[in-house]
Amino acid sequence: MSMLQNETFSKVGREARATLGGFKAFILRGNVVDLAVGIVIGAAFTNLVNAIVSGLITPLIGLFGGFDFSRLNAGRFAFGTVINSAVSFLIVAAVLYFLIVLPVSKLMAHHKKGVPEESATRECPYCLSSIPAGASRCAYCTSDLGQSEPSSAPAAGA
Repeated sequence: MSMLQNETFSKVGREARATLGGFKAFILRGNVVDLAVGIVIGAAFTNLVNAIVSGLITPLIGLFGGFDFSRLNAGRFAFGTVINSAVSFLIVAAVLYFLIVLPVSKLMAHHKKGVPEESATRECPYCLSSIPAGASRCAYCTSDLGQSEPSSAPAAGA
């Protein structure tokens, strides 16, 4: 019975690791975190813009537009609401940056260190010029790059 339990636990553990590995790959794509941060910043910025419009712009329209909005909402400038919204926006932005953006970018940089980047160029073995990695002929010396190393014997028919 204990052998069956060990197999079941190890199977569940493997499935959990595979699921968490997939989740890690999903998160480390980068655009997921960017999208989430953008949505949260957008919501905080919406509150700031609404406070500016309702606290400063709308009373200005009533003041210079000749309309008498004094009886509606007391016709005053709500500087406190605007300042409160600005401080709230800055706090949300700072928390997002220090608790989400910095750790995820460090994690992504650490994750990318282990994966060597494939070079887009290589060196021609004949003239030592830098050429595209997929080139079959050198653009500078027009050598055929079918072989990886230059041979000391001349090619047949040359």
